[in-house]
Amino acid sequence: MVAPSQYILPNDLPVALLDCSEAFLLLSAEEKLYTHYLSRASFYGGLIVLFQTSPESPAIYILLNRLFRSQEPGELKDVAVGQGLNEDEYQAFLVYATGFFANMGNYKSFGDTKFVPNVPREKLEKLVRASNAFAKDPEGMDSLWRMVSDRMYSLEPSERQLGLGDQGISTYFSGNCTLEDAELAQRFLDSKSISAYNTRLFKTVDESGKNLYEVRLASVNREEMAAPPSDMSKILGSFEYEGHQMRVTRGDYSPLLRRVSENLENAKAYASNDNQRQMLHEYGQSFREGLIKAHKEGSKYWVQDKGPIVESYIGFIESYRDPFGSRGEFEGFVAVVNKSVSARFAQLVSVAEKLVSSLPWPACYEKDAFLRPDFTSLDVVTFSGSGIPAGINIPNYDDIRQTVGFKNVSLGNVLSVGSATEREKLTFLREEDKDLFIKFRSPSFEVQVGLHELLGHGSGKLFVQDEKGAFNFDKETVINPETGELVKSWYKTGETWDSKFSTIASSYEECRAECVGLYLCINEEVLQIFGHEAQEAQDVMYVNWLNMVRAGLMGLEYYTPETGRWRQAHMQARFVILRVLLEAGQNFVTISQKMGADGRPDAQVTLDREKILSVGHPAIQRFLLRLQVYKSTAEVERAREMYDGYSAVTDADPYRFLTLRDIVILRKEERKSFVQINTRLTGDSVDILQYESSPSGLILSVLQRFPDDEEELEREMLELSCADSQFWVQQGSR
Repeated sequence: MVAPSQYILPNDLPVALLDCSEAFLLLSAEEKLYTHYLSRASFYGGLIVLFQTSPESPAIYILLNRLFRSQEPGELKDVAVGQGLNEDEYQAFLVYATGFFANMGNYKSFGDTKFVPNVPREKLEKLVRASNAFAKDPEGMDSLWRMVSDRMYSLEPSERQLGLGDQGISTYFSGNCTLEDAELAQRFLDSKSISAYNTRLFKTVDESGKNLYEVRLASVNREEMAAPPSDMSKILGSFEYEGHQMRVTRGDYSPLLRRVSENLENAKAYASNDNQRQMLHEYGQSFREGLIKAHKEGSKYWVQDKGPIVESYIGFIESYRDPFGSRGEFEGFVAVVNKSVSARFAQLVSVAEKLVSSLPWPACYEKDAFLRPDFTSLDVVTFSGSGIPAGINIPNYDDIRQTVGFKNVSLGNVLSVGSATEREKLTFLREEDKDLFIKFRSPSFEVQVGLHELLGHGSGKLFVQDEKGAFNFDKETVINPETGELVKSWYKTGETWDSKFSTIASSYEECRAECVGLYLCINEEVLQIFGHEAQEAQDVMYVNWLNMVRAGLMGLEYYTPETGRWRQAHMQARFVILRVLLEAGQNFVTISQKMGADGRPDAQVTLDREKILSVGHPAIQRFLLRLQVYKSTAEVERAREMYDGYSAVTDADPYRFLTLRDIVILRKEERKSFVQINTRLTGDSVDILQYESSPSGLILSVLQRFPDDEEELEREMLELSCADSQFWVQQGSR
C-alpha cells in the first residue's frame, strides 16, 4: 500500500548547511571551549525530544544510528541495491533518515504530522538484515526492527498526527489519557504551584477501576539516589485531589539529563562572568533535582547577562507540541553574536518604548516599565530540539518577563538560508507580484521577525492577584475598553498564561505577535532602522503584508479536517489573520481558485497595496486590541470563542476553505532541513567538523555527535524506552 503524499518526504527534500564557521573561528580559545561544552549539553538534551515525540522514536533513532555507523550512506547503498532497492527507493530511505534526524522523531516539527518511509516495508527489512550492523549483532538488530517496524509504517487515524486521546499520539501523556485527565492534572499542579513544563502524565487503573495518576518530573536524581531539597520534598509523594490519587515522582530522562548537567558544569570553567556561572549552576540544579524554580532563577541570571559573545539557553522551553499546551519540549541552543546585524536591532530597542506606546491598547494594559532587553542577531552553532526557528523571545516564564525582562534573538544564519524563492516554485501569487516577492521576502521577514519578537512577545501586561491578595493593577479604575466596564477577571495565584489558556495559548500568542509586526511595519522609522527608505520601504511593507496573507492560505496544510484541529501554532495564527483581513472587506484581500498551467487546480491570493493603511491597518488595530484585552484579563471563554471562530475551516464559507486546503496540499512546499556542525575537543583546543548540504551530510553530522559514549548512550535510551512502553501498549484503548 502506498502512503498518501502528505505522509512521505519527497526525494528532493531541501537540505541546507547552517554555516557558522566564520563566526566560530573569531572566538577566543576560552569562548570556543565554552561553546563546545554548551553544544554537548544541548545535543545530549536534544535526545529527550525523541521520548517526547512518539513511542517508537527512540528505537528508530538507535536502529538508524547502528545501520549508518556500520556502513556510511555510500557503502550502505551497495547493500541496498543488492537487496533489490532501486535508486529512488534508496534515496527515499536516506530522505526518511534525514527527516527523522532533523525532526528528532518521526513527526514533523512544523505541523506535527507523521512521515513514513517511501520504501516497501519488506525491502527495508531486507536491507536491515543484510547490513553490517545486523551481522555484528543479529539479536539486537532483530529486536530493534520488531520494536519499530509496525509503528514506523502505521498510518492508523490516531497515529497520523500528534494529539491527545483519540485525536492523535502524545508521549507527554500515557496512551489512555484524555483531555479531561489533562485538565484534572493541570488543576492539581496549579493547586501545588507546580509548573507543568518539565512533566509528563501517566494514568493507570487499579483493580477497583479507580484512576491513579503519576506526574513525572524530569531530573537526574530519583528518590533512591539523593534526598530532595526541602522545597522539592513538599511536592513529591502521593496526594488525594478531587477524589483521585495523584503521585508526583521524579527521575524522568535521568541518564540524558546527567550528561546535560555534566557538560554544563564543564562549561562553567570557561564562563566569562558571574552571571553566566550562576546561570549554569541554577540550570544544573534544575536538571538534577527537577526544580523549575531553579531554572527560573537561572533564567533571571541569563536575562541579566547583557551582550555576551556566545549566547545560549537550554531547558524545557516551548509548549507547542503538548496537545494541552503546558509541557515544554527540551531545547538547547548555542550561538555567536553577529555584531553588524545586532547593531540594527539595538537601534530598534532604543525606540521600542515609543513604539510600544503606539500599540492600540490603553497604557494600563502595558507593563509598568519597559524592561529594555538584549536584541541580537546570532549565528547558530548548535540548536537541539525538533526544529530551528528564525527568531526567539525567551524566557517563557510570565513573572520573569513582567518584572526582570527577556531577551530577543534573531537567528541570522537561519534567516539567510530562507526558503525556496525560485520564481517557478512560488505558489499562490500573481505573476506581477513574484519578482517583488523574491527581492524583498528576506528583508521584509527580518523586519517582521524583529517586531514580532521584541514588540510582539515583549509587550502587554497580565493582570495578576498574588498569594497575598495584592493586585498588580488598580481594579477600581482599569476599564475593559470592549465593554466600558471595570475589569472583572484576572490571573489568580498559581495560574499562568499557559495553564489558563492551555490548548489555544501558543497559537493565540503567536497571532498577537504577528499582528504587532504587521501593525508596526508601516512605521517609517522602523523601516529606516532596517535600512529601507522611500520606494524600497513601501515595497518591504507591502511584501510583509503579502507574505502574511499567503502564509495564511498555506497554513491550511496544517489543519486536520478529521479531528477539526490545527497542528501548528504559527500557521493557525496566520490563517486567523487572513480571515480577519478578508473580513475587512473592500476587496483588500481576495482569494480565487483557478486551473494552473499544469492543468491541476490552483489558487491565487491578492492584496491591494493601496488599501494597507486605509483598510488593513484599522482591521489589525481592532483585532489586536481584543487579543490583548482578553489576554490581560484572563477572559478565556471570550478569547476562545473569538479565536476558534476565526480558526474554523469549512466549505460553508464563501471561500470554501476545505477545498482550498486540498489545493494547498497538492502544491505544498517542503521545509528545509538543516545540517549542523560538530565541535571536537583536541587537547585544549576546539575544532569544528563540517558536512555537505545533502541527506548524507546531515546523517553523518548526527552520527558523529556522540563519539565517546554512543554504545552506553544507546543502551540507556533503550532502557528508558522499554520502561515507558507499558504506557503506550494500549494506545487507543480508553
